[in-house]
Amino acid sequence: MKGLIQRVKKASVTIDNELYSGINQGILVFLGVEKGDSEQNAVKLADKICKLRIFEDENGKMNKSVTDINGEILVVSQFTLAGDCKKGTRPSFDSAEEPQKANRLYEYFTDLIRQSGINTGTGVFGAMMDVVLINDGPVTFMLEF
Repeated sequence: MKGLIQRVKKASVTIDNELYSGINQGILVFLGVEKGDSEQNAVKLADKICKLRIFEDENGKMNKSVTDINGEILVVSQFTLAGDCKKGTRPSFDSAEEPQKANRLYEYFTDLIRQSGINTGTGVFGAMMDVVLINDGPVTFMLEF
């Protein structure tokens, strides 16, 4: 399971020209589910994201978590994170989980974040979405479990 996370000042998802979801300061998570991923991967990734100290403290050091700053999280399914671009010029998506299983793990992951008490927004699994963000830093990390 892959999570591309970005520290944001705000982020939103629009579908068919309608605002679907949005957050203020916090983390935007692009979530990719690969074959073999399990609920255990989702638990580890959700826990890491909720506790990861990527927000600055009063001394300008990355020392606070999204929880510490009362931030929010926006989770967007991102099938293309499973893309392999090593060979040729067209990505291979052979490692991507089949949609039904991937959606189940996406929803499970999102529920875990919500259960941590963090205000959580989402996109729509499999939808064409316009994602708008103001990256804070920029600060971006790739997490894999």
